[in-house]
Amino acid sequence: MTAFELIRALAYDAAIGIVVTDTVVDQPGPTILYANAAFGQLVGRDLSDIVGQTPRFMQGKETRRETLDAFHRALASGERFHGYLTNYRADGSKYRAEIDCRPLRATDGRIENFVSFEREVVRRIGRPAVSAAGRYEPVATSNDPLTGAWRELAIFKHA
Repeated sequence: MTAFELIRALAYDAAIGIVVTDTVVDQPGPTILYANAAFGQLVGRDLSDIVGQTPRFMQGKETRRETLDAFHRALASGERFHGYLTNYRADGSKYRAEIDCRPLRATDGRIENFVSFEREVVRRIGRPAVSAAGRYEPVATSNDPLTGAWRELAIFKHA
């Protein structure tokens, strides 16, 4: 079983948005190869409209170029990216997304795909922020039994 097949099996009904792309980081890529239902719900699109697209379809006028450039640099160098982007749903409404994107490597170390874990967050009010991660909290929480397994993978934790 490849890492991509394992992610697909685990991601199917996970409460967080999960996307697997190919390894092309320059435009027009990357191309979405898989997205789970939670991701479709997050972006307000049917999965059939997502697979085959580039994740760039979520970008809009308030999506920060500096963050996109940092995202691109991380993927191009085969590194993990963890950050926050303003994205847009199919209906045009904007939302703040926390994104944790990592390379999926073959046993020989070659990057086969990228997997991205995404959730909507809101800015915390009335709490001091000691880091970027401290400024946001998830919009929804889950009682999904797999949540603990995802937590063990340190998803949404700074490296």
